Amino acid sequence: MECRLATLNDIDEILKLHSRYQVDTINEEDKKDGFITTAFTKEQLTSLIKDEKGLFIAKKDGNIVAYVMAASWAYWSAWPMFVHMIKDLSNVKFQGVTLSVDNSYQYGPVCVDKSVRGTDVLKLIFDFARKEMNKRYPILVTFINKINPRSYEAHTRKLGLEVVKEFQFNNNNYYELCYDTSKAVN
Repeated sequence: MECRLATLNDIDEILKLHSRYQVDTINEEDKKDGFITTAFTKEQLTSLIKDEKGLFIAKKDGNIVAYVMAASWAYWSAWPMFVHMIKDLSNVKFQGVTLSVDNSYQYGPVCVDKSVRGTDVLKLIFDFARKEMNKRYPILVTFINKINPRSYEAHTRKLGLEVVKEFQFNNNNYYELCYDTSKAVN
């Protein structure tokens, strides 16, 4: 398994993987195993790669089998959900530190192809992205829809993210989670 930063040449394959698990295009029988709510364009992924260096991929047998997105709050501010989270950062503490756009970043979405679920690919790609983002930010922030228990279990049990609050947005209920980026995954 190879983990690395994505390049512009990877975008089409990433979008194909993304489409298989995005809530608007996922097969209904796959939804119970987790899904991604945010849709992305080729232009948005180009910016994520070029401007943020925040798109990480895992490849197996020459194919992209997982990705992790991670970027500054400025990048994410184009989406209403993240604007909501940005406005609330000063009300959230993690390990005694009040969150801000300067000391934290938004992690996710993350996508793992069902062909490699249950393997160590999530830990590998998460830890690779965590190390890269730790060069810029000490705290990872993310959210998980409460109707996505697979993602919740994977991130809390397998990776050790901590729930810092719960919130509602657009008639959905979410967990907000944080992680200390200086800490390697066990």
